[in-house]
Amino acid sequence: MAKAPDSQNRYRALVEKIFFDRYRPGETEMPFAREALETAAEELGIRLPKNLGDVVYSMRYRAPMPDSILATQPAGMEWIIEGMGRALYAFKLVRINRILPNPELVTVKIPDATPEIISAYALSDEQALLAKIRYNRLIDIFLGVVCYSLQNHLRTTVKGVGQIEIDEIYVGIDRQGRQYVMPVQAKGGNDQLSVVQTKQDISCCAEKFPNLICRAISTQFMADDLIAMFELTVENDHVRVVEERHYRLVPADRITADDLTQYGRRS
Repeated sequence: MAKAPDSQNRYRALVEKIFFDRYRPGETEMPFAREALETAAEELGIRLPKNLGDVVYSMRYRAPMPDSILATQPAGMEWIIEGMGRALYAFKLVRINRILPNPELVTVKIPDATPEIISAYALSDEQALLAKIRYNRLIDIFLGVVCYSLQNHLRTTVKGVGQIEIDEIYVGIDRQGRQYVMPVQAKGGNDQLSVVQTKQDISCCAEKFPNLICRAISTQFMADDLIAMFELTVENDHVRVVEERHYRLVPADRITADDLTQYGRRS
């Protein structure tokens, strides 16, 4: 069997094969099962990855679709892969929906409480970002709610979606006694926040925590370690920004009296 130079090339070839086996001009939704990966690998003479789920996961969250698939997208539309149940998926043509940091937004300086040993040994941008958010209580600061990390990298299944993974999930309470669940999505500087993941996170919280108020959070490293944080919701099947804030973690002595005066003037 032929061996592709790397896993991403194999993944792209498999997804491309599954897509064009089903695609006809005018199609907007094309379901497929995980077993289609096995058929595609056999027909292409490609060594099948040990983790079949990682092929679909990569195309959904980490890597762009192959150029040949992108070429079929009408203006203003894009192909995504949605979970439809356990080991079931569908290519869907949807309106382009991007969550991007606003470069003109003001920055708030926060005294950096991240232990230096954590900064030294974080293995990825995502892990570093989740750790900084946790140690500096940025979810609490952003939402104005007392929050606690419940679990990170939560893998579970959601009815009608299939298996998902939430980067980290928090629970919280406010002064009125209202209780919240906050799914958190974290991305490094080169990765884009995933609206598909946001929808899945919200669906998961509705199913697993029906009595809690869901407030979906996405966060991303920007240039110079600036941290962008978003509260997101779904409106008319479109992910919308409820709130956006930018934070920079700095030594306490770099927060000046002028900074504090400016913060005191903001609502």
